[in-house]
Amino acid sequence: MPEMTRYEPGTPSWVDLGTPDLDASIRFYGELFGWQIEKGPEEAGGYSMALLNGKAVAGIGPLMTEGQPPSWSTYISVADVAETAEKVRESGGQVFVEPMRVEVGDGDFGSLAVFADPGGAAFSAWEPRQHIGARLVDEPGTLSWNELVTRDIDAAKQFYRAVFGWEAHTSEAGPTTYTEWKRGGRSIGGMLEMNEDWPDDIPAHWMVYFAVSDCDGSSSHAADLGATVRVEATDIPGVGRFAVLVDPQGAQFSVISVARIV
Repeated sequence: MPEMTRYEPGTPSWVDLGTPDLDASIRFYGELFGWQIEKGPEEAGGYSMALLNGKAVAGIGPLMTEGQPPSWSTYISVADVAETAEKVRESGGQVFVEPMRVEVGDGDFGSLAVFADPGGAAFSAWEPRQHIGARLVDEPGTLSWNELVTRDIDAAKQFYRAVFGWEAHTSEAGPTTYTEWKRGGRSIGGMLEMNEDWPDDIPAHWMVYFAVSDCDGSSSHAADLGATVRVEATDIPGVGRFAVLVDPQGAQFSVISVARIV
């Protein structure tokens, strides 16, 4: 896929990992996806860039607050992060981190804010300047899909439509439902409804999917590197094959192989 040069507002554009052990996470994901990691300066808190073929594809940084769980975060590109924060508040969400500018040295990379939707799923907004987001997507070792997992899909539909203008197309998916998020008629993400089969202690969250050429092989490799396989490699009819993994530091993510990648 050609290098990304911009993201339309309202489109997922970046993912990063918050981890309690930066060096261990760098080793794990570097080995799993073939990433080259540029470690960040101390003034940036050690925030590091994961590169594939010299292009930025994800971030890895230390946990920033006490009690913060290890996790992958989804960032949605916006034209005005302060305006987005107001929409989040007006629509029943929470603002965890107020809009802030990200400047390191002479670089003015953009502005971010961290939110939670009414169901409690955390996500971030990114107003780009020098850093637009992932330069490569939908290739093995890069971001492929972002998916909200939540118990109240009706509340989520209202919230994300109000904040980002997303359209929701829901269909039956076995014992639950699956929703495709669209903006301007283009698919930009998904939403899985958590039914009664989901344990009560699993909160609503945004799942990050990375593309791989061989789902089974990548899942096995991750396990060899110390990851836990939460959901074994499984077919999605008409789509491909996915697995849900938990890295050695406790952050959950998914890998997926689809027809256009293999």
